Amino acid sequence: MPEWFAAACILILVVLLWSVKRCFGFRTPTLALLSGFGFRAASRQMSDPDRRGSQPASAAGAGEPVSLICKPSTLANYLLRHCATFSNFTTGLTWSWRRNPFLQTVFNACWPVERRVHFIRDYLQMSDDGLVALDWAVAASAFHKRRRASSNSTNPVLLIIPNSFGKITRNVLKLCEAALNHGYLPVVFNRRSHNGSPLSTAKLQQFGDPADLREAVRYIRYRQPSGRLYAVSESTGSGLLLSYLGECGSSSYVTAAACLSPIFRCQDWFETGAPWPYRWALLLYQKICLSRYKTALGETLHTDTLFSSSSLQGLEEALFCQGGQKGAVVSGGSWDSYWERNDPLRDVDEVAIPVLCLCSQDDPVRGDPRTTLPFELFESNPHFFLLLTGQGGHCGFATVGNRAGGADGAPLWSHQALLEFFQATSEFFAAEERTKLAARRRGLGGGTNIKAFRGRRVSICKREPVCSHNIPDIYNWQRSYTR
Repeated sequence: MPEWFAAACILILVVLLWSVKRCFGFRTPTLALLSGFGFRAASRQMSDPDRRGSQPASAAGAGEPVSLICKPSTLANYLLRHCATFSNFTTGLTWSWRRNPFLQTVFNACWPVERRVHFIRDYLQMSDDGLVALDWAVAASAFHKRRRASSNSTNPVLLIIPNSFGKITRNVLKLCEAALNHGYLPVVFNRRSHNGSPLSTAKLQQFGDPADLREAVRYIRYRQPSGRLYAVSESTGSGLLLSYLGECGSSSYVTAAACLSPIFRCQDWFETGAPWPYRWALLLYQKICLSRYKTALGETLHTDTLFSSSSLQGLEEALFCQGGQKGAVVSGGSWDSYWERNDPLRDVDEVAIPVLCLCSQDDPVRGDPRTTLPFELFESNPHFFLLLTGQGGHCGFATVGNRAGGADGAPLWSHQALLEFFQATSEFFAAEERTKLAARRRGLGGGTNIKAFRGRRVSICKREPVCSHNIPDIYNWQRSYTR
């Protein structure tokens, strides 16, 4: 016992020393990144919202520097004018714990939170008899009723996709609370075997396979047909959301989406990206979750290889690149072919709605922003917006208004920013539709003087659409049940 205690103390000391080194050694790359992408020159565009140019739009105000990197457009200028949160990010004084990306990351991932929301769970049976779970968030005061909003409700629905490891973090719980306070109906999507969902088949969901998510969206549209649908993803869960938006294009039924601290270079991240403390913690957590189903998975997988893997890449390969019965020829394909099917950016050109990505330059999980953020995507694609802060860690973004990261009930800055983004985009599109309607009534044939946002056009996919959302084709929803 003393040996284990000593080892734990040494490990904690090493992690703290490593985090302090990363925290105080990140200043120079940050300044180099800011000057390299011309953020200072871009910040002058705030005085002239209608100006066009090759520089990224920037929102700079009191507090920490916040940059909005995107292709100049009418919607981008509208966001800069109407989203005050974009320029109001303040972490506090230099000695504040919020300056440490490691502490922010660990706090919002692991620290317990006072439950102001509770969940009512729906299990959905997929076409192959697999089960996924939808957790509908309700206020604690209404939990005893065990009843969701009526199907006639016009309240918007907020679909939340947690990280790909199934951990429901403090960040997700606080987002559900903030969404309820803003009139949304939050619902958390749980993959097969995640967060207590039973594994009814020996098939797990691949990293970027949106098949189960498509069925969940169909069910949500069936249950809440009158409310708009918005989507938010966290960390590695953004790979699933971006894959879904790319495959479905203009048929996604999502009005706007946001990604909190997304991982874009997923294959590189699984191979070498995450620093060892996070890599070790994620690997251990995933093995503990999978150990519940060791017997069932043993029918199709080599569990000895699975549970003896020493890296995230090895674990992912054992799960999905070595499929088939034991002793059979490997049917899962190679590691590279696996990521050809699961890379979240493989169909990014087909995304047809506004997507806001909130990232921090000191994110210790994602890595160096110069190599892990696809700046060229945001500068060339009018649907993608990157909100980049100097501090914030991974899914942290705590400010001086959050005592201990939101313990006082105040929403995190990132949650305020994305909810404000959703409201602004909805108002922008509503104003655009009113302008077009007024022009048609005047007999102008729908022509207007404003430039319509390209995302509202019906896109023609390069291939046959795989995302049919016809309600009559939905699987038998009587097979879904509530816990």
